[in-house]
Amino acid sequence: MMRTTPRKHRAAVAVAAIGALALTMAGCGGDGDGGGSSGGGSGKGTTETVRLPKLDGQQLQVVAVWTGPEQEAFTKVLKEFEKRTGAQVSYVPTQDAMLNYIGTKIAGDSPPDVAMLQQVGALHQAVQRAWAKPAGAETKAQLAKNYSKGWQDLGAVDGTQYGVYFKTANKSLIWYNTAVFDNAGASEPKTWKELLSTAETISASGVTPVSIGGADGWTLTDWFENVYLSQAGPEKYDQLAKHEIKWTDPSVTQALATLAELFGKPNLIAGGAAGALQTEFPTSVTQTFTGGAQPKAAMVFEGDFVSINIAQTEAKLGTDAKVFPFPAVGGEAPVVTGGDVAVALTDKPAAQALLTFLASPDAAAIWAGEGGFISPNKALDVAAYPNDVQRDIAKALIAAGDDFRFDMSDQMPQSFGGTPGKGEWKALQDFLKNPKDIAGTQARLEADAAKAYKSTS
Repeated sequence: MMRTTPRKHRAAVAVAAIGALALTMAGCGGDGDGGGSSGGGSGKGTTETVRLPKLDGQQLQVVAVWTGPEQEAFTKVLKEFEKRTGAQVSYVPTQDAMLNYIGTKIAGDSPPDVAMLQQVGALHQAVQRAWAKPAGAETKAQLAKNYSKGWQDLGAVDGTQYGVYFKTANKSLIWYNTAVFDNAGASEPKTWKELLSTAETISASGVTPVSIGGADGWTLTDWFENVYLSQAGPEKYDQLAKHEIKWTDPSVTQALATLAELFGKPNLIAGGAAGALQTEFPTSVTQTFTGGAQPKAAMVFEGDFVSINIAQTEAKLGTDAKVFPFPAVGGEAPVVTGGDVAVALTDKPAAQALLTFLASPDAAAIWAGEGGFISPNKALDVAAYPNDVQRDIAKALIAAGDDFRFDMSDQMPQSFGGTPGKGEWKALQDFLKNPKDIAGTQARLEADAAKAYKSTS
C-alpha cells in the first residue's frame, strides 16, 4: 500500500498482518485440534456466557443469502438459540439483492424479523427507510464486551447501534491445487507479475491456471478491489468507496488495465471468459480441487470461506489445497475484509434476543467449529476453530483491532455495489467478456454510481 497519514498507515500494516499470517496455512494440516472446540459444531457443551429470555412458542423468521454448507452451519446456530429460548425459528435463503426482497415483504405486511445484510450500504439504506430497529441494551452490552470499536461502528448509523457483525472474511487469498503446482514446478507468487508468470507456467503444463466464478458478480468486485487497493493505495480506495472521486479516474483505468492482463487471456481462465461467466462461485472452487492433478483449474481467488467449499471435495486442506495472500500489485499486498451484519426488522423480543445471542461468543463458537467462518468477536476462544488455518486468520483479524479496510462494493448503495445484473456487478461481468473496453467500462461504472449515490442522498 502507498504511504498514507500515520493512522491510515498503521491500519494498512495491521491489516496486512492478516495476509502475512495466512501464509502459515501452506504448512498447516487441516485436522489439528488445537486443544478442542468451545462448543463444536452442534452447540453441545457450549459454555453459556450470555443470558437469554424464555420465548416459548414465539415465531421468528431470519433471512440471509447462505445456502448449502453455510446454511447448514447457520442452522445449527439457530437451533441452539431455539434450545435456549424456546422460540421457533425459520430460515429463508434470499438472493443477493436482499433489500429488494425485504421491501417486497414489508409492502406485503410480512417482514422478516432478522436479516443478515451483506453490505454496509444496505444497512444504511434500511435505516433510512425506517426498516431497521435499533439494537437493545442487552445486545449493546455484548457488543461493548466482545467487539472492537471499529466493528461496533460499522453496525451503527449516525451514532445509533443497529447491527451485529456475526460473520467476517479475509477476501484477499488465492487457493491452489498443490499437485498441479508440483507437477508444473510452480511456486507461490508474491507479486502480480509473478502471478501472471506462474499462470503461464501452469498453462504450459497442460492445466488451465485460474478458475473464476464470474456468474456471481461479487467475485469480480473482489478482484477489482484487491488490485485497486494495492495499486492505488488506501486513500484512493476510501475516496472511490465514497464516490469522492469518479470511476473515470486514472487510478481506475490503471486497475482495469492490470486486470485485463489476466482477463484478456482466455487460455489462462477455466472455460475462457464465456465459461467463467457461467460458473458460480461454489463451482469455481470445487472444480479447482476435483480431479487430482488434472482439475479444470489450478487456482481460485476468494476469501477464507473457500475452505468450506474445499471440504465438499476429497482435497485435504493444508496438503492437497494450500493458500497464499493475494499478490502485491503495488508496494504492499492488499487485504480486504467483508462481513454479514444481523439487523432486527421487527419489534419482537425474539428478534432482539437473537441479536444478543449472535453478539456472544456462544453463537460464534458453533459456526467456528463447522469451518468456513471467521468471527470479529474477540471473546471467542480460537480453539473453537477446527484447524490452524482458520485459527491463524482469526488471530490476525482480532490483532488488527480497529485497523482494517472493508469491502468497497459493500460500502456502496446496494443498487450499484450489490445487485445481480446491475451496477458494478454487471459492468465487471461485461468487462470480463471484453477486457479491451476499459473506457466504456469506466463510463458505465460512473453513470451507474452517480445515479445510485444521487438516489440515496
